[in-house]
Amino acid sequence: MRIVVTGGSGKGGAWVVRDLLEHGHYVRNVDIRRVDGAAGQTLVADLTDLGQTLDAFSGFDAVVHFAAIPAPGLRPEGETFRINTMSTWNVFAAAVAHRFRRVVWASSETVLGLPFDVPPDFAPIDESIAPRPESSYALSKLVGETMAAQHARQSGIGFVGLRISNIMEPADYAAFPTWQDDPLVRKWNLWGYVDARDVASAARLALEAEVDGAHIAIVAAADTTMLRPSADLMAEVYPTVPLRRAVAGRETLLAIDHARELFGYEPAHRWEDHVGS
Repeated sequence: MRIVVTGGSGKGGAWVVRDLLEHGHYVRNVDIRRVDGAAGQTLVADLTDLGQTLDAFSGFDAVVHFAAIPAPGLRPEGETFRINTMSTWNVFAAAVAHRFRRVVWASSETVLGLPFDVPPDFAPIDESIAPRPESSYALSKLVGETMAAQHARQSGIGFVGLRISNIMEPADYAAFPTWQDDPLVRKWNLWGYVDARDVASAARLALEAEVDGAHIAIVAAADTTMLRPSADLMAEVYPTVPLRRAVAGRETLLAIDHARELFGYEPAHRWEDHVGS
């Protein structure tokens, strides 16, 4: 396929570009900035401008949309919301205008209620939980999910939104051992994380799978950031939160069952493989 990756110069997007190239796809990275040594072809464009977005997408078959202000607190709240929602609408509209076969895009675990200062309704959390955005960043991602549903319904194009957990590159794992004595350090997302290479794999699999309509899937590692059993962590830190099913060992509390079923996602990387136990 000929694939546009927006935000392909960013932390997650760069791994997506690399993975798609390694699997034989032609890739154009569309980003607001050019990074020296970036893989693939890079086109600098402002995705908050619809005309630039339409031009950047011409001649392609699909898009992986990762471009965004990547986290809360980096810009004023209103600017984060404006940039993320406007660019996402333009990307979706351009994909429809060019009759792309698939749109895969980065939603976020933040729509689930992060940080979990208010305990979640249940665990492991899955896509059935009521969204509770606590920042303009999270709200922009939830709005994106609604926009995806509308564009999919009106166009017949398959849209897959990835509710991605906290992305980690191999060098980031050096910090994990320092968290083990205090379960409160990483309680804000139920001790979740995901390897950047697994994010890239999820994006590629979602591009290639046969799907209709709009879908949302949580993408996380199969384990947590902690060495303690997940059920023990919940009992200590969130004793009032019911476990909907038994949790085996250090199993993720951000359920990835839907991603497995929808497009065959299976995380291949665990932090212990990099730093040991």
